[in-house]
Amino acid sequence: MAAVIDLPAAVRDMAARGPQWADWVDELPRAATGQLSEWGLRSDGAPESGGGSLVLPVRTGDGERAVLKLAFPQGETAFEHLALRRWAGAAAVRLLRADPHRRALLLERAQPTDLRDSWDIEACEIVAGLYPRLHLSPMPQLPNLSDLVARWVTDLGALPRSAPIPHRLVEQAIALGRAFATDDATSATMLHGNLHYRTVLAGDREPWLAISPRPVNGDPHYEIAPMLWHRWDELAGYTRDGVRRRFYALVDAAGLSDERARDWVVVRMTCHAMWALRGGSTDTAWLTTCIAVAKAVQD
Repeated sequence: MAAVIDLPAAVRDMAARGPQWADWVDELPRAATGQLSEWGLRSDGAPESGGGSLVLPVRTGDGERAVLKLAFPQGETAFEHLALRRWAGAAAVRLLRADPHRRALLLERAQPTDLRDSWDIEACEIVAGLYPRLHLSPMPQLPNLSDLVARWVTDLGALPRSAPIPHRLVEQAIALGRAFATDDATSATMLHGNLHYRTVLAGDREPWLAISPRPVNGDPHYEIAPMLWHRWDELAGYTRDGVRRRFYALVDAAGLSDERARDWVVVRMTCHAMWALRGGSTDTAWLTTCIAVAKAVQD
């Protein structure tokens, strides 16, 4: 009988996110054991947390090093396999096998080193160098950013004036979002959608490989915001200048438009602030971060 997977504490803690998460975590050891058996895999290291997933280092029947990823069945993970298959290992980990219904992916195993210990400006340049290889023609199966931003604008418009987000910023994001929603360029490119310091790993066959995409047909300028808000504590004492240094490192290295990238950061960060409020979050630090990033790129 196969051994039951011992979940890492970070994965067990996901049960606190809500009833659906609790059910998923409860079933996860059995699901992982069953997936290992079905795909002829054997465990090859300690299980890890992937943020919203369980990641198991494994060996295939041929002895190949790989990872089995089992993700929570939320909307953001529904299209990961499509993007990975499309990239076919170019600037991203290779997809070896997938069961989309179970959110189960068998992936090439990269090195554990990510970009969190790199100088942030160097990391921005590395990530910007991946953009042109990951940004491809749109896929009909993916959601379109123009449709998403149209819904976000409606939600922003429903915020009460008393919401703890500067009203000027909300109005600005609404105006920008409306313009983006009707712009053909807004959904003209397949994006990774989740590129930051933890989702780029050192590789054996390439220096750096992207993981954990949240693909969308979008605008390359939409891509940069996560690189601004991650590793936030490092910017203490010079938040504005630190955000701007990262911003210009990204747009300059990627050859993006300053203005369009700035507008997308404003929209994206204002929406993140709104989602935090709508979700009942008591994390005022995150709300402050969202507003600070949106202001920093345009001060």
